[in-house]
Amino acid sequence: MASRSLMILAVIFTLGAASAQADVAVDFDDLSLSGSESTWSGNYPSDGVGGTGELTNFNSRGVAFSNFSDGDWGFWEGFAYSNMSDTTTPGFANQYSAYTGTGYGPGDDIYAVGFILYAVPRVTFASATSVSGGYFTNTTYAALSMLNGDGPAKQFGGISGDDPDWFMLTITGKDAGGVVTDSVEFYLSDYRSSDNSLDYILDSWEYVDLSDLGIVKTIEFALTSSDNGDWGMNTPGYFAMDNLMVPEPTTLMLFGLGALLFKRRQT
Repeated sequence: MASRSLMILAVIFTLGAASAQADVAVDFDDLSLSGSESTWSGNYPSDGVGGTGELTNFNSRGVAFSNFSDGDWGFWEGFAYSNMSDTTTPGFANQYSAYTGTGYGPGDDIYAVGFILYAVPRVTFASATSVSGGYFTNTTYAALSMLNGDGPAKQFGGISGDDPDWFMLTITGKDAGGVVTDSVEFYLSDYRSSDNSLDYILDSWEYVDLSDLGIVKTIEFALTSSDNGDWGMNTPGYFAMDNLMVPEPTTLMLFGLGALLFKRRQT
């Protein structure tokens, strides 16, 4: 009986290892928009009392993305999704465009936009899982603000170009009990080098490895900047995300079954 269990266990882990790279892309292309140059940023409930909107979720590929919207104030936070392609218009009116002009990959038009002011953008999985990584970039609004300055926000690098400015996205994993598993930091802009030719404001989709987060039920996002004022961060608190990579359910099932058999054999 023990040898049979070991044989089953070996087969399960072999199959699991073979499929370990079979990730599913949460790519938002299963969502619909009203047409080109469109966006969805919430349900915007109105009750006559501003600031009392609702925290809801939209779902892509079975994964939930938090969204807060208020119809009285015409305000949203958390995640929206968009196919906007304007890479040249500065300012708040262009808050939904990725600086790449499109989603990640050929034919990929829809992507997520994160906005952080008070509410924490949160991704919630149906069950605890690992996250291999995802693709991230700037929005046009944030990128042009850093490039040229915008209202209270400064031009990154300053007049001389030597100011060591930066704009960073922090991605934090939490387990089913809400305990932090780990965090990953990723610079959306970095002017800290003494060599100004190395300064950059990200204008392409870049893959961020999130495997160090481990097994998570949720991941949360925060933005920080070198440019801050009396009211907090001056840099517009936006980022864009696409193709969040998670294992296929069959892969998780195989590893889970293998772990269960191993535990039973140990006892």
